[in-house]
Amino acid sequence: MDKFLDDRSSLFYFGLAAGISVAATAQYTASFFQPLLPPTQVTNLTEQLKRSESTLSLRSIANGSLLTVGQDLESSTGTSKTIAKLEKSFTVTSQKLNEIVKHFASEMKRGLAQDGQTLKMIPSFVDKRPTGLEIGTYLALDLGGTNFRVCEISLDGKGTIRNRSKKYTLTEDLKSGTAVKMFDFFADCVESFLDERRNGGDLNIPNNVDLNKPLTNGHMEEEMLQLGFTFSFPTDQTAIDSGSLIVWTKGFTATGAEGHDVVVLLQEAFKRKKVNVHVAAMVNDTVGTLISHAYSNPQTYVSVILGTGFNAAYVEKVDQIPKWKGEPGGDCRGAFDDEHSVLPLTSFDRQLDRGSTNPHRQTYEKMVAGMYLGELVRYVLLDLISTGELFGGKQCAALLIPYGFETANMSRIERDHTFDLADTKILCEEVLNTETSYDDRRIIRRVCELVGTRSSRLAGAGITAVVTKINRLDGCTVGIDGSLYEYPHFANRVRDAIRELLGITADHIYLEQARDGSGQGSALIAALASS
Repeated sequence: MDKFLDDRSSLFYFGLAAGISVAATAQYTASFFQPLLPPTQVTNLTEQLKRSESTLSLRSIANGSLLTVGQDLESSTGTSKTIAKLEKSFTVTSQKLNEIVKHFASEMKRGLAQDGQTLKMIPSFVDKRPTGLEIGTYLALDLGGTNFRVCEISLDGKGTIRNRSKKYTLTEDLKSGTAVKMFDFFADCVESFLDERRNGGDLNIPNNVDLNKPLTNGHMEEEMLQLGFTFSFPTDQTAIDSGSLIVWTKGFTATGAEGHDVVVLLQEAFKRKKVNVHVAAMVNDTVGTLISHAYSNPQTYVSVILGTGFNAAYVEKVDQIPKWKGEPGGDCRGAFDDEHSVLPLTSFDRQLDRGSTNPHRQTYEKMVAGMYLGELVRYVLLDLISTGELFGGKQCAALLIPYGFETANMSRIERDHTFDLADTKILCEEVLNTETSYDDRRIIRRVCELVGTRSSRLAGAGITAVVTKINRLDGCTVGIDGSLYEYPHFANRVRDAIRELLGITADHIYLEQARDGSGQGSALIAALASS
């Protein structure tokens, strides 16, 4: 098929020369497409071409397009101009990537030297790495966004982990209510999870733990199940089991949490609910992923979360942290370049920022993370509608709803490789309740590609900056967790960006998927902290 198209590709673009009849052209065109189309479509195509007296335009099937009859060339030209304009706005050049890497590394050093910087560089207080000999059963509560998990992690002492978990969902009311109600809900979910596992006869309880024993003030910590709390929000951590929330991100606004120790909030919720669980450690999801992946691959020095939010953790030398006297380990957050000095912001990024729950903060995250990509596409599509470049200028009510266009829709559109973008057509009808032309679908797909590609390239720049900062260009494994990394072509685009920046040195940087790393890692850290 591909060879057939390549051999005949020069015939795709032709005009009606003097002396050649429309009927003859129709017959030739129909015969050309006969191997590609069902007989009924060939017949219809021939009749349409014979009747057509307007300009004939053929688009290249190699580019995923269809033959169109009697099409006004002005429409195609207008679509191309629209796409070119968008490409100019969202393309991140190699030069810009290099500028971002240099600035990122500089901001990392500033964050390590002094508190209060844009890039927080928050120490993790994790001072041990797993040996693979750890044994026991530990719990993990993994809060990374709207969905969270409760996990039972069994360590067998042979470097392998058994993970049994259940996912729960936070309602918008809980996310925007009070911290007490939210943390009580966490405690309820942990209790429910333990009851289900115990009733199923498959819960491995340490010999010194009795879940039926009434919880009293004199209850010893070692008589409780040990839990690692993955808390993936900016935190001022002062110990492995203590840290205050600096600011909510990812759409959370629950009152009574910012400025408070979240370990205390969770432990008090367990006490109110009489759940025999002790919070032994609090970690960020990236730190958990780092420890979890290092458990199986000792060359792991960097971890990245690419999901609802965007974050990285890495192993740092103590003498490189002037503000901190302690052990290695730290993480950097998605608040890079809130001063807007190097990131290639567009007018759409600024619109998104103004409409967010945390304006003027987390700039880098808003350009990369899964929570924001669909919303960014929504702003672009609304602008194109307002200029008449999309849907013929007809307003789309579904796009007027903030965060009404999800990043999952982008993923589906980028996977659409049909000739006429048929799945995109269906999606627009189902999600946007809007009929689309082929040109509309071309534009929508290109917007998704551009926003997704920019995200991956900016993520690649951040990874490059971290690996360069710790001087691991001769060999480093980066453990990556999060649903965004499974977005179409995302992983390859990240690798391409790193190769643009490092050349052949990029061959020594290994990007490995670390599924469920945050939950397993927090349980591992709980094991290390309680040993």
